[in-house]
Amino acid sequence: MNYIYSDRMSKMNGSATREILKLLTRPEIISFAGGFPATQTLPQKDVQQIAYELLSRDNATKVLQYGKTEGFPELTEQLIDYVRSVNIEGMGPENVQVISGGQQGIDLMTKVFVNPGDCVLVENPTYLTAIQIFDSYQAKIIGVDADDNGLILEDLEAKIKKYKPKMLYCVPTFSNPTGKTYTVENRKKIAEITAKYGVMVLEDDPYSKLRLDGTPVPSMKSFDKAGNVVYVTSFSKVLSPGLRVGVAVGNAEVIRKIAIAKQGVDVTTSNLSLLIVATYLKRNLLSANIRNALPIYRERRDAMIAAIDKYMPEEYKYVKAEGGLFIWGEFNAPINTVELAPEAIKHDVAYIQGQVFYADGSGLNTMRLNFSNSSVERIDLGIHRLGDMFKKEIAKLKK
Repeated sequence: MNYIYSDRMSKMNGSATREILKLLTRPEIISFAGGFPATQTLPQKDVQQIAYELLSRDNATKVLQYGKTEGFPELTEQLIDYVRSVNIEGMGPENVQVISGGQQGIDLMTKVFVNPGDCVLVENPTYLTAIQIFDSYQAKIIGVDADDNGLILEDLEAKIKKYKPKMLYCVPTFSNPTGKTYTVENRKKIAEITAKYGVMVLEDDPYSKLRLDGTPVPSMKSFDKAGNVVYVTSFSKVLSPGLRVGVAVGNAEVIRKIAIAKQGVDVTTSNLSLLIVATYLKRNLLSANIRNALPIYRERRDAMIAAIDKYMPEEYKYVKAEGGLFIWGEFNAPINTVELAPEAIKHDVAYIQGQVFYADGSGLNTMRLNFSNSSVERIDLGIHRLGDMFKKEIAKLKK
């Protein structure tokens, strides 16, 4: 059979995430490639108890039946309160849409706003699956340069004028992949500039609750005066990725369009998942779970930084993230992390080559390392192996 696929599939060759999941089935592999929360942070007993209670009630059919696309009012109320923690005020039920994980929020925003050939601006580098989603809608993806403060505002404005983008996508807090956080002033200016030119902004915030050092920063949405910023967050990193529950918050008209788009995708997020999250939030269990998780992540991040300092070549420069799940770095040498990834696997270590995070395919000398899903001992061993491998490659280049 000669299959004739749609044009949108032409640039979708499988993501690095899919390959990561395959690697994780091999117990000998020390994987720094995924973005998995530590298994010790998954509240199995609490979720099990809540699920049992929900399914034991007389009205358990409510859980097993179709639900409203918008979700249950009891969860909506909890979510309105939840986003106040990032300074998003004045939201009502009409401003909130439950989604099946943050990734669906990216997909639905793209479905609502982006036509084939439209431009989407992203931070360079950015979340690899966002790139894949934009590609699937046949968007033109343009990277905006960034520094330690956030997006370089002159570059942002210049590219808005040149490309007339429909949307800007960014992860302002503990950015995936770099782990950097935009300053308050940078967030304000991005909100102002995009409002000036009528550009929608998708603020993706999966990690802000995982702050290990420093002071929390208000969301970009909190500086939105024009209604052009949609804030998306999920409970994948702080509760459970398996529940697939997130939320999009924005202007009521935009949220209504997102709800209509969602109806054509999955009708509703799993009722059981929604009610588990609603109950979990109502019982104030989330803050305790996060408090228990932070020392685990802080210990593992610090162990990775110590191992990098000890074993990696001096040509490797990295970002010490104040939170999130990743360490991002690049080589001040012509090291190709794409070509060397299979060699690392031979040493039973996996990382993500940085190239997949760049819309233009650059970043060959970069890589992202995840610290959340490995023990301190495995982090030390894995970085030791990577350090030896990269040192050998650099020695070859100097001959």
